[in-house]
This record gives sequence, C-alpha cells and structure tokens, in this order.
Amino acid sequence: MTVTVRLFAAAAEAAGADERTIGAGPLSDVLEAVGAAAPDRDRWESVLGRCSVLVDGLLASDYGAAAVSPGSTVDVLPPFAGG
Repeated sequence: MTVTVRLFAAAAEAAGADERTIGAGPLSDVLEAVGAAAPDRDRWESVLGRCSVLVDGLLASDYGAAAVSPGSTVDVLPPFAGG
C-alpha cells in the first residue's frame, strides 16, 4: 500500500533522490516521510515551501486535507524558469 513520489529539479536535489516509494496516507504524512529521508531536512522544507504538489495530476492546495491512495503518484515540482 504505497505511493510513488516523483521529485524534480531542486526538489530532487533536496530530497536526495528523483523518486521515493512511501506509504499511502495524508499528503502531509507522505511529504513528511520524504523529508525524513532527505539528507538535509532544512533544505527539503525550504524547497518544498516553493513547490507545487500534484496528486495523480491534480494540484493539491491543502496538504493536510489531501489523501493519497495506494498506487497514486505524487509529483513535487519546484518553480521552473525559461520557456
């Protein structure tokens, strides 16, 4: 009963991985578990504060209320520049 967390750019660097497999549950718990595994938790929290988080392709605006079901994919996207 896990979810896949895909991390991009600065989020991947802060987490120390491009992808993590985490137990399903509230989105806040999923993101907390990623932070617990990060080599520098303070950096992870700083980067996460600027990221957009999607659950199965839909923007999650309230991390505490969003539930992540087993088999779901969470994308952590920092702001991107360019175009």
